[in-house]
Amino acid sequence: MYELTSVLAISAASLAGLTIAAFATLKGWRGWLDLKRLEMDRDRRDEDRPAASTGSRIEIADLKERVRKLEAIAAGIEI
Repeated sequence: MYELTSVLAISAASLAGLTIAAFATLKGWRGWLDLKRLEMDRDRRDEDRPAASTGSRIEIADLKERVRKLEAIAAGIEI
């Protein structure tokens, strides 16, 4: 059968490995929770921000249209 020292060595190594894996999992879990907290804080700040005005939305739509036309010209497609 196995010697007592071999069994103790295997048990100690297994316990050490399990402990390392548990601490790594705990650290990952805490990191994930911190990420979710940051996302929730960002979402709350975005809700407090006023909505974009109609004028800025029109400007953005105009810029998107210009970019689309320039991409078509660059691709060699005539509009």
